[in-house]
Amino acid sequence: MKGLLLFLGFLCVSVSRNDPQERLQVFVIPHSHMDVGWVYTVQESMHAYASNVYTTVVEELSRVKDRRFIAVEQEFFRLWWDTTASQWHKKQVRQLLQEGRLEFIIGGQVMHDEAVTDIDDAILQLTEGHGFLYETFGVRPHFSWHVDPFGASATTPVLFALAGFDAHLISRIDYDLKDVMQKNKKLQFVWRGSSSLGRTQDIFTHTMDQYSYCTPSYLPFSNRSGFYWNGVAMFPDPPKDGVYPNMSLPVTKETLEPYAQTMVKNIKQRAQWFQTNHVLWPWGCDKQFYNASVQFTNMDVLMNYINKHSEEFGVTVQYATLKDYFQAVHQSNLSWEVRGSQDFLPYSTEPFQAWTGFYASRNVLKGVARRASSLLHSAESLFVRYRIRYPDGPVQKEWALDKLKALRWAVSEVQHHDGITGTESPKVADMYMDHLTQSMMRVEELLAAMFLLPQNPAVSSANPESTEPSSDLEQHIIVYNPLAWNITTYINISVKYPMALVFDDNGLAVPAQIQPSAESVADYDLFIVVELGGLQYRKYLIQFPQSKCNKGSSCGMTHAARVVTFETRNISKWKKTGRRLLPVLNECYKLLFDQETNLLHSITDRFESRKVRIRQDFWEYETNGDVHTGPISDNYIFTANELAVLAYKSVAMQIIPGKIISEVRQYFYREESDKNYTYSMITRVPVGFKDRILCQRLDQSYGVGPLVVNKEAVLRTTTNLSNNRTIYTDNNGYQMLKRDYKQYINNSVSRNYYPMVREAYIEDDSSRLALLSERAHGVASLGQGQMEVMLHRRLWNNQEWNLGYNLTLNDSSVVRPVLWMMLGSPAAMATLSQQGALYLQHRPVVLPIDKPQRPWIVRERWDGPTVQPVVLPPNLHLQYLSIPGWSYDPSHAQHLQNLNSGEEGKPETDFDRVLLRITHLFEEGEDPVLAKPTTINLKEVMQGLGEVKTVQERSLTGTWDISDLQRWNWRTTERSENTENSSSFTHVTTDFSVTISPKQIRTFFIYFK
Repeated sequence: MKGLLLFLGFLCVSVSRNDPQERLQVFVIPHSHMDVGWVYTVQESMHAYASNVYTTVVEELSRVKDRRFIAVEQEFFRLWWDTTASQWHKKQVRQLLQEGRLEFIIGGQVMHDEAVTDIDDAILQLTEGHGFLYETFGVRPHFSWHVDPFGASATTPVLFALAGFDAHLISRIDYDLKDVMQKNKKLQFVWRGSSSLGRTQDIFTHTMDQYSYCTPSYLPFSNRSGFYWNGVAMFPDPPKDGVYPNMSLPVTKETLEPYAQTMVKNIKQRAQWFQTNHVLWPWGCDKQFYNASVQFTNMDVLMNYINKHSEEFGVTVQYATLKDYFQAVHQSNLSWEVRGSQDFLPYSTEPFQAWTGFYASRNVLKGVARRASSLLHSAESLFVRYRIRYPDGPVQKEWALDKLKALRWAVSEVQHHDGITGTESPKVADMYMDHLTQSMMRVEELLAAMFLLPQNPAVSSANPESTEPSSDLEQHIIVYNPLAWNITTYINISVKYPMALVFDDNGLAVPAQIQPSAESVADYDLFIVVELGGLQYRKYLIQFPQSKCNKGSSCGMTHAARVVTFETRNISKWKKTGRRLLPVLNECYKLLFDQETNLLHSITDRFESRKVRIRQDFWEYETNGDVHTGPISDNYIFTANELAVLAYKSVAMQIIPGKIISEVRQYFYREESDKNYTYSMITRVPVGFKDRILCQRLDQSYGVGPLVVNKEAVLRTTTNLSNNRTIYTDNNGYQMLKRDYKQYINNSVSRNYYPMVREAYIEDDSSRLALLSERAHGVASLGQGQMEVMLHRRLWNNQEWNLGYNLTLNDSSVVRPVLWMMLGSPAAMATLSQQGALYLQHRPVVLPIDKPQRPWIVRERWDGPTVQPVVLPPNLHLQYLSIPGWSYDPSHAQHLQNLNSGEEGKPETDFDRVLLRITHLFEEGEDPVLAKPTTINLKEVMQGLGEVKTVQERSLTGTWDISDLQRWNWRTTERSENTENSSSFTHVTTDFSVTISPKQIRTFFIYFK
C-alpha cells in the first residue's frame, strides 16, 4: 500500500510537470571549490590542480557556447592570471566575461570565515579581490557563494549589500534548523542583517539544501562517485597519464539512462524544498574541473539526453551562472519572509559535533593575523600622510606600495575559512605565518623609512636642559596613534637598565614608570605616558642615567616601582576566604585580592558605588581522542565530555604598586610541587588618569601552556551578576547579539559556545562586565554570573580523516593573548566599550629609531609635534585610510572605454586617490547622544593631512560610484512595502559635509590639492 501511494505521488508529480510552464527549470552551475590553504599550501595546490582548473575551463567554455562556469576565490585566479595564463587565455577570459558565460562570484581574495574574522579584515579581502577584478576587467560581482564557512554571520550579508550584491548564498547552518527550513520551504528569505540599517541593506539569501555545494556522488549502478569524471586531484604532482583516482564511469549508451534517472531523481527531491520551480544544481566540489574537457564532454551528453526527454522527466536543464538562477527567482515576483539580524551561529552537523572548537584553535595564528591587520591599518594611514606631505619622496612611492600590497595580500589570505579558523594542517599554518611575518617585517622597514628619511634625526632631536655632551646612554622612539581620536595612554617598552628618563618632542620630561620585567629577569618594563592627537606621531627621547639617582623611588618624572611578593597559596590549604583582602585602587575601581587564595575577590565600581564579586582563574576541559570510546574534539569541533575542572593546585602572587600602573602578577601551578607555572595572569590597573576608557580598563595579559594533550583551557570569570546564563557577543566586531542559554539533550556546553572577535559581556540591571579581545576566542556563559573564554587547545585524535590530512591540533605552544576587562553600569559600558575595543585593537605603534647608545652630536631642540591631528567625533571611527594604488578611472564609462581601447601596457598607478572609510559605532537607540546621526565636514576633518580638493562617495569596496548603484529590490511579506529607507542616507554636499547614521559604513575617494 505504501509503495502504491509513493507511485501515485510520483505519477502526480510527473503529470503536473508535463506542462512546459510547470516543468522544473534546472540551473546546473559548474564550479570548483578551491581552498586557499587547508590541507595543502597555495603553491602545492597551484601545481597539483588549481592552475589547470582555469586553463582547461577557459579552453572548454571557448569551444561550446552553452557552457558556463563560476569562479569564486580570487587568489588562485590572480596567481594563474599573473604567472600561467597565455595571451590567448587572457583574451578568452575577457570575451567570456563579456558574454556572461564566465562569472566571478563573491570576488574577494578568499571565501572568508564568518565566525572569527574581524569586519575590517573581511572588508579588506573583499576590497582586494574587487579592486583587481574591476581594474582588470571592469566587472563587479553581484552575488555571493559562501558555501563552506562554518556557520553564517549576520554581518556578512550587510557587507555584501554594501558592496552592491543583489543576492547572497550560504550553506553551513545547524543541521536541525536546516531540516526544519527544508520541510517548511523556508530556505530562501530576505536577510536584514542590521536592525539599524533596516531595509537599506536587505539582501535575498538562498540557503543550500542538505546536499550543500557538492554534486550528490552516489550512483546506484556504480561503486564509484558520480558526476566527477575527472576524478580526485592528486598531490604533489598530477599523474602523467592523466588517469586520476575515482574517475566516474563515463557517459555511454549503457550508462546514459541510469545517469539521467539518478540526476532527475535528485533534482525532484531538492525541488520539494523550495517555493519556485527553479532548481539550483551545483555541479562540482572541492578541487574539481582541473580537467574540464572530460567533465563537460560527459555532462553535455547527459544534459542533452534529459532535455530531449524533458516531457518524460518533467525537467529542463541548462548550464548556468549564479546570475541566471537568481534572475529567474527574482522574476518569479514572490514575496519572501524577512529574517532579522540574528545569525546562524554556532554550527552543528550532529548532536555531538558542535563546530565551536575552531573559535580558539591556533591561538597564536589568530593573534599574529590581527596584529598584522593592525600594523597594516597604521602603515596605510601613515603612507597617506607621507604622500601628501612629501609627494616627491625621498621614500619611493612604488617601493612603499609594494610593501603595503604584500601585507594586504597576506592579511587577506589568512581570512580564508580554513585559515584564521585554525582548521588547517601544520604546514599550511606555517605558510600563513610566514607570509604574515615576512610582510610585517617589510612594512616595518617602510615605517622606519617614512619616519627617518624626510628629516635628519641628528639635527632635529630633543636636547633637554643642556647642550653639553652626556655620558648617559639614550634611545629615540617614535610613537604613532593610528586612531582618529585624541588619546592619552601608556606604552610599554622593554629596556636593559633599572632607571630611565623620558622627554617628549618639546624637550619636556614625561611621566614614566620602570619596574622589573615579568618576562625576563634581565629586563625592565618601562611605561611611558603619551598624549597623541588623532593620526599623529611624536618623538620621545629615553635617557638611561649611568649615575645613581638619589631621589628615593623616583628620578625626575620617572617612578621606580618595586615588586611585593606574597606567599604561594595551595588550594589544599585554603581556609576561610574573604578575611584578608588587599586593595588595589585607581580613580574608577577598587580591586580586592584575597590573600588566602591569591585570587581576585571583588571589584567596586567607584562611579556607581557598586561592589561586584569577581573571581578569575583557569579551568580545563579534558577531551576524548579515541573515536572508538566516544565523541572527540578536533580543530573544528569542541566536545565537552565532562564539566571543566580546575587547572591548578597552587597560586603565587606579586603586586607592584605604581604611579602610572599598578600591576598584579598571578602564577598558576598545575601541581603544588611544580617549579614552572602553566598559567599566568598579569593585570595592569591604570593609575592617575582622568580618561574614562583608560581609567575603566583593566589590561590583562595571559600566559597559557604548554598544555597537556587533549586539554582545552579556559579563563573563567565568576561573578554575582544575575545574567541567567545570557551572554552578548559581537558579530565580527560590527554588532552585538544576545545569546540566551539553550538546553540540549546532548552537548549543551559545546553548543552554547559563541565566537568573540572583539567583545563579549554579561550584565544584570545594575552592572555590565565586558571583556574586550585583540584576537578571536570562544566564549560562553554556562552558569549564573559566569563568563568563560577558551584561550588554548591541544588535541590529538585517531579519527582516520584527521590523521590522513594531518589535521590534528597537537599545539604545544605557549599563547599570550590579551583581554581588557571593563565594569560599570550598562549605560556607561555601552558608551565606552566600543571605543575601548578599538583602543585595544589599534594601540599606539612604537618604533625604536636606534638602540641605547652614547648621545648624538650637539642637537637642536625639538619643537613639538610636527604633524597636525585628524580627529573624528567619538561615535565615528576612521575604519580605513589608504592609497589603494588602483589605476582605473573613477568614471565607470571612462574605465570601460579605457579597457576596450586595446592600448598596450599597464595603466599608470594613481597615487593621488585616497580611499577613506568611516563607520558609525552605535546602534539606533543605544545611547541618547552618541547613537544619533552625526554630521562632519570632510574638508575640515582631513585638514590635518592636507587640503581636500574633491570627494566622491563609493560602494564598500570602491568599485561603484554610489549614485550609480541600484540593487535588486526583493518583495517581502511585511505589511508595509514602503520603499523609503529606515536608515537615513544623505550624499556628500558640495561643501564636503556628510551625515553618517547609526551603523552606517561610508566609503569615499578623496583627492587632496
